[in-house]
Amino acid sequence: MSFRRELSVIPKPAWVIACILYAGFAILIHFLVGSDPQMSQWPLIGQLAFQLLVPLFMFPLVAFYGYIFGDARRRGMNAVGWMLLALFVPYLIGAIIYFCIRDPLPIECQSCHTAVLGRFTFCPNCGQALRPYCPQCGKGVERDWSNCAHCGTKLPAKV
Repeated sequence: MSFRRELSVIPKPAWVIACILYAGFAILIHFLVGSDPQMSQWPLIGQLAFQLLVPLFMFPLVAFYGYIFGDARRRGMNAVGWMLLALFVPYLIGAIIYFCIRDPLPIECQSCHTAVLGRFTFCPNCGQALRPYCPQCGKGVERDWSNCAHCGTKLPAKV
């Protein structure tokens, strides 16, 4: 997937929140640090760079958590729950957990063109098989398996 397409997953309110936080932190730094006597000895370009560039760390941070929210939503997962887990579990461990166990992307049914969650073996709309499955238990199998990992049934040569 292209980077631009992945950026479009981030909801617009996340971008708005990022802009508001940036402006708020820039104003806060301006009033807190701008009155510092040692800072007034800096060249004007250095003062402006400090006051405008330091708050920029908020943009990628808010965009990152917004991406987790949008990505979980498009995968049919609990978007609010995963975003909160990623946000409140320290040291990015929550985000790492999300990226390790997230569901696959939805796929389109070739028969009825319905968007179907990637973890499904059959289309819930028309019943069409979306990927190879075991004829005995109906669970998804890999193409190169000779036996079903779920029930042990010998699979036909071409599943």
